[in-house]
Amino acid sequence: MINAAAVAATPTLTGERIRLVPLGPQHAAAVYESLFDAESMRLTGTHRTFTRAEIDAYCASRAEQDDRLDWAIEDVGTGEYAGGISVNDVDADNEAGGFRIDLVESYRGRGIGPEAIELMLAHLFEEVGLHRVDLEVYAFNPRAQRSYEKAGFVVEGRLRESLLWDGERVDTIVMGLLRTDWQARRSF
Repeated sequence: MINAAAVAATPTLTGERIRLVPLGPQHAAAVYESLFDAESMRLTGTHRTFTRAEIDAYCASRAEQDDRLDWAIEDVGTGEYAGGISVNDVDADNEAGGFRIDLVESYRGRGIGPEAIELMLAHLFEEVGLHRVDLEVYAFNPRAQRSYEKAGFVVEGRLRESLLWDGERVDTIVMGLLRTDWQARRSF
């Protein structure tokens, strides 16, 4: 059984180099700016462009959501916005949820993603009580897939040619992690 209160109120989670803070209006400018990074758009399969007003409204509405968790990833030392991580599709009946992460260009390849994922997983498995967490990653992003595998995720399937990007059809790789696998990995 999941702890709905642990989903309804997004906590601040602090790691060694980053902290996950509830995404809010104060992050709107940085989120909006990050949407102009072509590589980030490609890696997340985002075709659509957003207006500043849409991003302002989105960031302002996150505290009202009681069925998902939306965090801004901030640099502990500078407070700078490093990206975002969201847990969506929380299925209380099956104790499962999915997540997505995106990092701004200057924070990619620095180990920030794995730290953010580990903070999130600890909250999801220990506080929320999820049994399973899954994600999707595009086949043209093997670096992310390797990072997820290091965190304990395993490939569970492939959605063939599910993304059309610049005229090329790209597969989506489905990955999952069970609480028991995560606990076994942490006990080493």
